[in-house]
Amino acid sequence: MNENLQHGQQEPIRILVFSASLRNDSLNTRLAKLATEVIDKNGGKADYANISDFECPYFNQDFEVNDFHPSGAEEFRKRILDNDAFIIASPEYNGSMPGILKNSIDWVSRFRPQPFNERHVLLMSASPSMGGGNQGLWSLRTPLVRLGADVFSAMFSLATAHNAFTPEGNIADETLAKRFETNLLAFIQLVEAAKHYPWMKKAWIEFLGEKPDPATERVE
Repeated sequence: MNENLQHGQQEPIRILVFSASLRNDSLNTRLAKLATEVIDKNGGKADYANISDFECPYFNQDFEVNDFHPSGAEEFRKRILDNDAFIIASPEYNGSMPGILKNSIDWVSRFRPQPFNERHVLLMSASPSMGGGNQGLWSLRTPLVRLGADVFSAMFSLATAHNAFTPEGNIADETLAKRFETNLLAFIQLVEAAKHYPWMKKAWIEFLGEKPDPATERVE
């Protein structure tokens, strides 16, 4: 029996954290690693991953023979289901999300049951720009919400991120550092409440009044 359960304690929440950047020394990777420290410090368990773990060939329905899913999609699905929630730190490419991330999401959406549905997710970004990559996060919200994910309302975007970190990897500005941690703690508390005090779940319907059809169904 789990030691926490033996002493009447609740199991810690588990959160998958990854950066959607392949670049070495990525600003978003720094932000993702900082998130894992906050999670672990506050009693959770962070499961850190690399986007390369979830890399897939270009999505093509012609590949879907005998229920085929690429290994990257299999791993992404597994890590989503192994955790209570997930966090993505995503760069902004031309005002949108990275193609590798969208491609992986498209592949994973083909599993049944569809694993994004009713999963809590927090989105964050870091960018040298004044917007901090926030526009890219809005584009990322669209497919995740469409797939039934519960996307946390408060996203975090770190502007002028190339100058925002200390040599130790922390956010240099105390106000921004506090805001980052406060945002994460609010998300952690939401996930804890959903895990330990679940409410009645409602089926998510893609379009109001639409009749279920295997070709368009996103939730089972």
